[in-house]
Amino acid sequence: MAVTVDHRPARAIQPFHAVLLAATIPLFLGALLSDIAYARSYQIQWTNFASWLIAGGMVFTGFALLWSLIDLIRADRRKGRPLIYFLLLFAMFVLGLINALVHARDAWGAMPEGLILSAVVAVLAIVATWVGFSSLRVGGKI
Repeated sequence: MAVTVDHRPARAIQPFHAVLLAATIPLFLGALLSDIAYARSYQIQWTNFASWLIAGGMVFTGFALLWSLIDLIRADRRKGRPLIYFLLLFAMFVLGLINALVHARDAWGAMPEGLILSAVVAVLAIVATWVGFSSLRVGGKI
């Protein structure tokens, strides 16, 4: 049995792409915390704050999604990782857009769907950032 090891260094994420990707976590997490605060206090300003945080998160997600699409098109023999990363960002973008539309309703009309969507989008942001920052090196047994 032959074992091959790939000695190429792990490909690092481009710094501007890293900023775009990392900015999604505090924005979507802040929206989740704002929704939790609204569910406990019924102060309408918390839903307004969540709406603005979601809008900001969508801007950064859109640019990160565009960047990952370009990386997916340019991918050379790196099979699963760029596709998984793109699909995570795409799911985060679609659910974030739905979340923004839900938060556009009346304050109480956004609950509980807005809270649930904010939680799902925040988890997707964390997972997508983890996948985006993880090593992209391929190697192992043949």
